[in-house]
Amino acid sequence: MKLGKLKNVIIILTAATTACGGGGSGGGGGSAPPTSITPTPPPPTSSSCSLRSRQDFAFAVLNEWYLFPELLPSSLSPASYTTVQDYIDALTATARAQGKDRFFTYVTSIQEENAFFSSGSTAGFGVRFAYQGNRLFVIEAFEGAPALAAGLDRGTEILAIGTTGSNLVNVSDILATQGANGVTDALGPSTAGTSRVLRISNASGTRDVTVTKGNFNIDPLSTRYGVKTIDNGGQRVGYINMRTFISTADNQLRTAFADFRAQGITNFVIDFRYNGGGLVSTAELMGDLLGGNRLSSDVFTFTRFRPSKSSNNETRRFSAQSQSVSPVKIAFISTGATASASELVMNSFVPFLGVNAALVGSNSFGKPVGQIALDQTACDDRIRVVAFAKENAAGQGDYFNGLAQTMRTTCAAADDITRPLGDPQEASLRSALDFLAGRSCTPVIAGQSAQSAMSQKERRVLPLPEAPNVAQREVPGSY
Repeated sequence: MKLGKLKNVIIILTAATTACGGGGSGGGGGSAPPTSITPTPPPPTSSSCSLRSRQDFAFAVLNEWYLFPELLPSSLSPASYTTVQDYIDALTATARAQGKDRFFTYVTSIQEENAFFSSGSTAGFGVRFAYQGNRLFVIEAFEGAPALAAGLDRGTEILAIGTTGSNLVNVSDILATQGANGVTDALGPSTAGTSRVLRISNASGTRDVTVTKGNFNIDPLSTRYGVKTIDNGGQRVGYINMRTFISTADNQLRTAFADFRAQGITNFVIDFRYNGGGLVSTAELMGDLLGGNRLSSDVFTFTRFRPSKSSNNETRRFSAQSQSVSPVKIAFISTGATASASELVMNSFVPFLGVNAALVGSNSFGKPVGQIALDQTACDDRIRVVAFAKENAAGQGDYFNGLAQTMRTTCAAADDITRPLGDPQEASLRSALDFLAGRSCTPVIAGQSAQSAMSQKERRVLPLPEAPNVAQREVPGSY
């Protein structure tokens, strides 16, 4: 089971202010359905993998499992749609218009998704990009990937792109004439061996570098800044920066929290600023690790399916682990790229910590629903269908407009890409530390989206290809 993301991810900043964002072009992180679910959609109309057969399979999945069956069209012929995804988008158009399914239901590759969720495996430069106006910036670089090795890191601006040094084209010109898709095309396919010459600008100056895309694994917790103990005016604070909810995060989280527990740390910053979602199982583990002072009767989440599938409803209670800590305060750093599984964790602590759990940064994306996976194995098709909603112990779950209206405390702050992630002087982390120390802050405006919070020139937008791969869906802005 998984929770995931969004179609267009926007991150905002005000001279130093932060933003919002989410996942990829649809759904969001997750795994196969829990063992209590045994989906049995009708078989495809033929044993072949014809377009019509694949479309019929997608329809059968939605018809049986879709969380909003009343919003599906009574009849819709697939004949006029040239891809499986186009047909799915047409089936979910009414739910999308109501903000309930913003491209969360989609078709993906079974093999590609399994590889990503088991190890973070993908191919590319190994960065997250974001647009600000007609400029393109690196907002994060992944360890073990080509871009970081070539000197690209958070705050680097991409000025021009070419296949050689002699045909570089300015990013601003590409955006002006071709839009964001033109930049995606200029960067080339997400296949190992694809090389591009990039003109970059950062603290080391302006220069041209050649970067060749390669295969690598995204580490869910960075080895550079994923786990830190921060001295906050004499108070020790445990800091976790979590990129995505995949299974390789589990042992990293256990190790990190065991260390925090040994230090007696009770105040935490959980940095979800670009976390578009992922596996529910990993979100549940994170809740347990943060739930050392929760009773075994305390509810972490309720899972609700459509009425015809209510036998799959379940109540997940906290289960303390040997590494669990007992928080007094938690600051969750959020942007519009914060979605799904990360929002699940945040929402689940509201009934227990109240004003001592804060959303810091800007409003989250708003995805209180999750997907199950149903496979047409012969065609390598996995249909990720929105099938369940999540609520916390107080029954709060309808946060399609973000968590700023649900969290009892919010603090507006910038996502300052001029400083490294995990730097106590970075604006969002600084505000989170201020909250933990009891200092006042300016609240995030509940109901105000990242899109409306800033002018067009100030907004940062995490790019998403028209046909994103699994990593691009799950790790917003990744290339």
